[in-house]
Order: sequence, then C-alpha cells, then structure tokens
Amino acid sequence: MPLPDRHGRVATRLRLSVTDRCDLRCTYCMPADPTWLPHSEILTFEELLRLTRIAVGLGVERVRVTGGEPLVRKDLPTLIRGLHGLEGLKSVSLTTNGTQLKEMAPSLRDAGLSTLNVSLDTLNATTFRTLARTDGLDKVLAGIEEADRLGFRLKLNMVVVRGLNDAEIPAFGRLARERGWDIRFIEFMPLDGDRTWNRTKVVPAAEIRAALEAVAPLAAAPSNPSDPARAWRFADGKGRIGIIASVTEPFCETCDRIRITADGKIRTCLFATTETDLKTAMRQGADDETLAEMLAGAVLAKGPGHLINTARFEQPERAMHAIGG
Repeated sequence: MPLPDRHGRVATRLRLSVTDRCDLRCTYCMPADPTWLPHSEILTFEELLRLTRIAVGLGVERVRVTGGEPLVRKDLPTLIRGLHGLEGLKSVSLTTNGTQLKEMAPSLRDAGLSTLNVSLDTLNATTFRTLARTDGLDKVLAGIEEADRLGFRLKLNMVVVRGLNDAEIPAFGRLARERGWDIRFIEFMPLDGDRTWNRTKVVPAAEIRAALEAVAPLAAAPSNPSDPARAWRFADGKGRIGIIASVTEPFCETCDRIRITADGKIRTCLFATTETDLKTAMRQGADDETLAEMLAGAVLAKGPGHLINTARFEQPERAMHAIGG
C-alpha cells in the first residue's frame, strides 16, 4: 500500500532523525544556546526500527539517518545494521557534520553503510568558526578523507550564505573536479534557530551556477525528477555538482519525502507547521495497523508546497536541528 497525497505525489523516501543534539552550533541550523529534548522523549532504536519497518511496508524505499548530529547518538552502528536488515528497504544513507567521522567511519562501514552526506560549508578555519560557533574544520576534513579511504560514496553539502562563504563557491567547484566528489550547494533556508533569515542572505541557484561556470563550463546531468538537487557536471566530465534551490526554484511538486523527528513526530515538509505524533500513540500501545493508518493519513493531508515565496509564509517553530535534515 503506497503513501499518496492529494497532489499526485507518493512518498518513497524517509528522513529519520535520531537526535536533536549536535556538537556544533551552526547559525543556519540552530540557536547559539539550544534547549535539547529530554532523553525520555527521544525514540529508542527499537521504536525507530518499528516505525521505519511500517513505513517500508507502505512503500518507503530509501532512508537517510539525520539529526541534529547522528554520530553523537550512542551505538549508532547498531541502528544502521538494523535498518539494513529491514526487508524491502533499498537504500540507507546518513548525513553528518563530520566532526566524529574519522573515528566512526570504520564501524559505520562494517554496519553496512556506504553513502554519506557530509556538511562542509567552508574550507577556511575562521569562516568555519563563524558559522559553527566553534572550531572543528580539521576534524571534518580528516573525517572526509577517512571516509573516502574506506570507499564511501561521498556527497559534500555546502549551505551558501551571502557575505559569509559565497566567495568560496569556485573553490568547491575545483574540489569537485580534483577529488571526484559530489558537491551540493544549498540555498540558505528559513530554518535557522535565531530566526534572522532574510532574502538578502540567499545566494540564488542561478548565481551559484554562474560562479561555477567561472571555473569551467557546466552541462546538465541526468537526475531523478524527485531529487531535491538539480544535477550538473562540468562539461569536460571532471566533477559532479548538485544545487538545492528550495527558495528560488522550489521543487515541491515532485517531493517524495517525509520526516520522522527524533521525538517521533511525522512531518511531511521541512516547513510544515503541523505534525502527527506517532510516539505517543506507540507508547500508549497502538498496533502496527493503527500507526500505519496515522502515517498514511499524515501523508494524504500533505500540502501542495511551502509558501516561502508568498506573504503567507510562516517560519516553523522548530529549527533545522530539531526537525532532521
């Protein structure tokens, strides 16, 4: 039984948040002094696996483990191994800030993980400190190198903020060409904890592409229409680029993603202002059929898209770290 909504889309991808906690304080993701969820409110591995199994039974094919920072969750490889054991699940990946990746990469690989999305917003230590409100660039770069050595498929994610790191776009383009890594550029979205987002800080996808064209000509690359990133490659074949233009070139009409937050709420959009509470129902004894009906009902009620480009837009109460990227 699939997970359709009323707008012709079917949910097949799940972002599964395992914690709202993080060892960085990135300005576009959380406030400087966040309030964490109590441990008792965080889903256990057994609960995460149960909800994922139910979602897979409803047609979800791909899961990405997120946070917060998922690598701060104790014994995370145990969960990764459990996800790989779910019948019908075709893909498991993970998004990380990379600070603990050098130490964790071998155990994640042993657990079956093969694809990593690593946040890397700058190659400059001073800019890193400004963005993350702490040091750590050396750790992130060491983690990326270790993951590359172990054969992970790497995607590096750069959130572009005008006046902060946008001048580094060409350097990241050259990195894609030199190392063969997928580099994904992400428009700055209104999910920051300090709620200071405004359009003047957004570097549009068209401007990002122009900065990359200064490195070498780009050509459109094949991609799944439901992928959030529009794919490009350098015309000479050296390097692959993705641009996620949630603000200036929305892709809501092809969205096939849903999210389960670390405290067990279903969100059908990053910018949703409503949630469906699966955790409470589960802990009160709901059976799998009831939980499946709740999940299907939430997806069916999914709206046509976010309203960022309208006067009706309302920034969600939760910042990105509490939603799950």
